[in-house]
Amino acid sequence: MLAKDYFQKGEYEKALIEYKKLYAESSSNINYINQIISTHQQLEQYDEAELFLVKLMERVKYPAFLVELGYNYQLKNDFQRANENYQKAISFIDVKPSHVFGIARSFQNHSLLDQAVISYEKATTLNPDFNFNVQLAQIYGEQGNIEKMFNSYLNFADSNPIVVRDVKRAINDFISEDSANENNVLFRKLLIKRMQLEPDILWNELLSWLFIQQKDFKKAFTQEKAIYKRQPESLSRIEEIALMASNENQKIAQDIFNYIIETTQDTQTKLKAHQNLIKINIKESSKSNYGVIKSRYLELLKTFGEQPETLELQISYAHFLAFYLNETQEASKFLETSLKMPLTTLEKAKVKLELGDILILQEKFNKALIYYTQIQRNLKNSTISQEARFKVAKASYYKGDFKWAESQLKILKASTSQLIANDALDLKLLISDNKYEDSLQTALKRYAKADLLAFQNRNDEAIILLNKILEEHKTEPIIAQALYKQAQLFELKSQFEKAIVNYQAIIDNYRDGILIDDALYHLAEIYEKQLNGSEKAKALYEKIIFNHADSIYFVDARKRYRTLRGDAIN
Repeated sequence: MLAKDYFQKGEYEKALIEYKKLYAESSSNINYINQIISTHQQLEQYDEAELFLVKLMERVKYPAFLVELGYNYQLKNDFQRANENYQKAISFIDVKPSHVFGIARSFQNHSLLDQAVISYEKATTLNPDFNFNVQLAQIYGEQGNIEKMFNSYLNFADSNPIVVRDVKRAINDFISEDSANENNVLFRKLLIKRMQLEPDILWNELLSWLFIQQKDFKKAFTQEKAIYKRQPESLSRIEEIALMASNENQKIAQDIFNYIIETTQDTQTKLKAHQNLIKINIKESSKSNYGVIKSRYLELLKTFGEQPETLELQISYAHFLAFYLNETQEASKFLETSLKMPLTTLEKAKVKLELGDILILQEKFNKALIYYTQIQRNLKNSTISQEARFKVAKASYYKGDFKWAESQLKILKASTSQLIANDALDLKLLISDNKYEDSLQTALKRYAKADLLAFQNRNDEAIILLNKILEEHKTEPIIAQALYKQAQLFELKSQFEKAIVNYQAIIDNYRDGILIDDALYHLAEIYEKQLNGSEKAKALYEKIIFNHADSIYFVDARKRYRTLRGDAIN
């Protein structure tokens, strides 16, 4: 629209002419009316705006125009007449409560928040069926009245449980991971008070959600148990908390999974909890304890049976045999037996995907490609088919066939799975950025070999090979990637000081490269979570916020920065 373009460019005289033409054709169009008033005001033509409004109100009895007239007086610094018109507008709500919609919206448009609150509250008193909790909550938030804001959102959730997710999203902007944060404490007190006065599982759910934001999974678990006792329909919410806790507090996760095993009557839920417990045990265990874990797998397979219903357990067991115990032949043989069960095409594909991975582990690339290709043929365009294609590309990359790997990765850039698409893009960039450095592609082949060693859990060998790249290919672009890969392996081995050296080298020498934000974020995490260096972490998060606004780490970095700075979030 021409008028709108002129207005946005600040060419208000031209905009006014065009809006007046539009208004002449459609004199009841509220958008044209508001834009004419606004354009006059931009031109400081307050008398013209007043005249337009007065004539308009003679023709159209719409109380919100009184707010516009009042605001026009306010722009002229005539606050008495401004307030007179505001009060006149509000008095119309007494005549007809539904007038509040236009009146309150006009007040909000001009940031007249006190008058908007009075309007909404008056209308709600006159007609209790009105529900303006969201509008009031937003205004209270803008005013910094956090307690009233929280209460309005809680009232809204109470009146309409379907909006709980939206309420959580709105409140999330005002709380932090810090349980001692003023807003967190206030929100918790308000929920506990409501639980005492009017018990409802809604308050338990919101308390659980708050504790999850604070990563206090033990307290969240307590609330979820209370909900389950009153509504013993599903343990899925408790299972979700256990899975979140497994990344932060494995002891609590174990307690929750054990509770699920003791409580559920559903075989699949019980089996899944057992599997997750084993995953935690593997994470925590050294090689000396792997025999105990293998016995645990066999015990579960005996209890639940080797049947299609336990396929995930069977795949998990085979993975453990191959990747942790290096019993690749036994693992492959076990999965080949699994394939003889009456499985669906998708279930067979899951088994074949793991069989392919075990063959990659043994560097039997061509045999692995057969399994991956079968999956692609049998389940075209599915997510697992795209995953298989990525593994084909990765296998080709491992064995140095970079041209074929690239051809597969080009296709995967358009994958429906964002995760696969991102991984494909990363690998394609790695190959394309380094394949022309020398005709033999020595550095890239060495890096691919180091990548394979890491896949094979041969991390010490991978680190040594990456060292060789760092020493012998100092002028080549692959150095940044080698530093980053090696830093990740150092972190896996809890060698944080060595990881710091690598990340810092990327920051110092490759600030224009694609890995700079990765290095900043991982370095910040080490300082914050491993070395109690909150000030150093804060400075690094700040660099991401100010210099890398397009980074995938931006949102997390901002949240971590605000928490470390101790912001009172409001």
